[in-house]
Amino acid sequence: MRHFGRLGSQRRYISDFAQSCMEALFISTGVVALAEIGDKTQLLAFILAARFKKPLPIIAGILCATLVNHGLAGALGAWITSVVSPEVMRWVLGLSFIGMAAWTMIPDKIEEEETQVARQLGVFGATLVTFFLAEMGDKTQIATVALAAHYVQPWLVVAGTTLGMLLADVPAVFVGNKFAAKIPMQLVHSVAAGIFALMGLLTLLKVEKLFL
Repeated sequence: MRHFGRLGSQRRYISDFAQSCMEALFISTGVVALAEIGDKTQLLAFILAARFKKPLPIIAGILCATLVNHGLAGALGAWITSVVSPEVMRWVLGLSFIGMAAWTMIPDKIEEEETQVARQLGVFGATLVTFFLAEMGDKTQIATVALAAHYVQPWLVVAGTTLGMLLADVPAVFVGNKFAAKIPMQLVHSVAAGIFALMGLLTLLKVEKLFL
């Protein structure tokens, strides 16, 4: 009987761990993909695509810049959880997610100087540098820090946020501004803001899982 009891506990642990991994990946992908629509870095993708007309090196630059940027953000989020008490972290994360909800509703814009930073580096280099710099302090980077601190699998968060960025930015590179004009930005941002707000409330209320 003890053997079956231990086996049942192990199965529950594996099931809970798998569910936690799926939630970390899917939520990170979804909220960042939605938040990235109309974001400064997506606007930068439109500009780079129009300027260079070479989608593959642009996409490669976006991927590399996002992996490095969000990798650093994920490491920061994981480090924060190791130095801040769980109770303080709960309030910081809860309020951060609610703040992200409000920030997501604010329209973004791209400054012309941000597209001129690396014109001498070739298409891939220009995309890598300008995308990395534009993402510094951007809402999707801050969201990655918060999500990595919230979930115990920061590498899955980084994978999810990177995938979310690509889901939003790759179509922008191939289709350009015609794609943007057909997207209901207000609705998309409202959905993303709603998810962030829900995560903030659940965190403050000590609800461990978004999907029960």
